[in-house]
Amino acid sequence: MLATLEKNEPNYIATFERHYPHSVDEVWAMLTENDKLQSWFSELKVDGLHKGGRILFDMGDGTFEEMTITDFSEHAVLEYTWADDKVRFELTPEPNGCKFLLIETITKLTEHTPRDLAGWHVCLDVIGVLLDGKQVDDRKKLWEPIYEQYVQAIASLTK
Repeated sequence: MLATLEKNEPNYIATFERHYPHSVDEVWAMLTENDKLQSWFSELKVDGLHKGGRILFDMGDGTFEEMTITDFSEHAVLEYTWADDKVRFELTPEPNGCKFLLIETITKLTEHTPRDLAGWHVCLDVIGVLLDGKQVDDRKKLWEPIYEQYVQAIASLTK
């Protein structure tokens, strides 16, 4: 299911919702333990897991983009800056697992926005696959059709 997209002046909000048949603890570990985090987003690394801590994005050239943790509640909320935007993860226990929300606040839509949204979409699918004990062989194959759907969704939003 695609993220819901809405305009919330002056920003845009993308909300991804997943229901994983795994405990909050297992899902939280995927967001906060570097070995698990890097299994689905290899460029990210937690550097201080607390409000005011940092998430580091490896730019691949020896430099790191530093993103500040702006909201944190153990096993429930992790929010950090993402360039000019914010990403927020919210976990809620459910009888059969965990409700997972990724809420991205986007300050400005760009040509790159559909790529980012499709990337997050695939990352969340990959988290589910990894939690199920499986692997994903070709993320690009998953990403390409989703990307086209986000291009259309952004176009509808900005009409």
